[in-house]
Amino acid sequence: MDTKQQTKPNFVSACLIFTFLFLSYSASVSADGEENEREFDYLENSEKGPSHWGDLKMEWSACKNGVLQSPIDLSSQGVKIVNKAEELKKTYKPCDAILRNRGHDISLKWHNCFAGLININGSEYSLQQVHWHSPSEHTINGARYALELHMVHHSTDPNFNHSVAVIGLLYKLGAPDAFLSKLITNVTSMADEMQEREVGVIDPNMIGIDGKQYYRYIGSLTVPPCTEGVIWTMNKMIRTVSIDQVLALRLAVHDYAESNARPVQPLNHRQIELHNPN
Repeated sequence: MDTKQQTKPNFVSACLIFTFLFLSYSASVSADGEENEREFDYLENSEKGPSHWGDLKMEWSACKNGVLQSPIDLSSQGVKIVNKAEELKKTYKPCDAILRNRGHDISLKWHNCFAGLININGSEYSLQQVHWHSPSEHTINGARYALELHMVHHSTDPNFNHSVAVIGLLYKLGAPDAFLSKLITNVTSMADEMQEREVGVIDPNMIGIDGKQYYRYIGSLTVPPCTEGVIWTMNKMIRTVSIDQVLALRLAVHDYAESNARPVQPLNHRQIELHNPN
């Protein structure tokens, strides 16, 4: 099935609807004269936008000079198919969580308990938090999707070179996402405020990782400091999200931008693997 053709009409409609709401929202913010104290943003012509992240702080230099940067386009050309790969090994369990409006995104962080882990090539990575970007940061053969979720894991071995592993999921417009439906009331109620609140026990299994077919490559964090050496695992299966859910995530964020997606970065001869377990 051609996911690019299937996704484009819905996504264009979503962009038109969001642009209208965003312009109305931006006008009200400007009228209030609120001061913007963000360290970085996603505005194309801003001095704090993605093309300037590497100049804002010395410790953010990788955003400008790095050669293993994320996100990337997951092109079918040059992808190495791994037919003997195993399904993604994951073990998650319900745990207390805090929902945070971090100004540039909405995140959900598990705390004071163990929410589970993934196993990559014998190394274990514990789940820390998830957050959302809209539209998607990664693309597939140039096609951009309505939303992208990142599950951030940290290595249980502090001496391991690749200390961060991220699982990414892409969403096209369609039926509401069940995981977001559980959180959306809290998301909308903390709109335009950098705050956090406890949301009780949240089960990471609700996110619905397939784990059977996935892309893998070595990249970076997609926000400053753009640290490299991150193991990326991008689910091949595209999930669905409603336009209302996408708009709720975007309008809640206090960054004045129409998106919080970093532009696609050069591949720089990196190998992209498509794991397709038998």
